[in-house]
Amino acid sequence: MSPKELTYIEDALNHEQFLKNQCDAAMKSLTDEQLVSCVRELKENHQQIFDSLYKLV
Repeated sequence: MSPKELTYIEDALNHEQFLKNQCDAAMKSLTDEQLVSCVRELKENHQQIFDSLYKLV
């Protein structure tokens, strides 16, 4: 893997981590259980993407 490709993957990992953190923050402030469930699902999707990208490194 070239250094440039590694940089792209690192950037993507950082973005996915940021999005997971945003989901955590949103879940703490939401009161509607349906919305919390939706955001939890989004967080799980971002975790799966993060894990897939991490395996590339």
